[in-house]
Amino acid sequence: QVQLVESGGGLVQAGGSLRLSCAASGRTFSSYVMGWFRQAPGKEREFVAARGSGTATYYADSVKGRFTISRDNAKNTVLLQMNSLKPEDTAVYYCGALRSAAYYYIGAKYDYWGQGTQVTVSS
Repeated sequence: QVQLVESGGGLVQAGGSLRLSCAASGRTFSSYVMGWFRQAPGKEREFVAARGSGTATYYADSVKGRFTISRDNAKNTVLLQMNSLKPEDTAVYYCGALRSAAYYYIGAKYDYWGQGTQVTVSS
């Protein structure tokens, strides 16, 4: 069992930065792929970024070059550094844990989710 708790969301102006944090419980945290997804009002949840148990990282094209995902297995934490934020980045951001790295971009395949944290980018 893995429990995930996100934090770090808020309101920021376009061009600004935020850092989201996801704290995980459970002894097997390091074996999971950790991902970030987001869901804007009226839209489906979409993949943002994922980090494998090693160094492999994956990003959606819309955030590549602006967002950076990192993880600290010793602290059971995964971070999402978001720079050059745009109004279209506004959404609830969710942290997820996944056993199988092959499906890192498919939300339905994730085994555990956090409760989400709101990110609002004003223009």
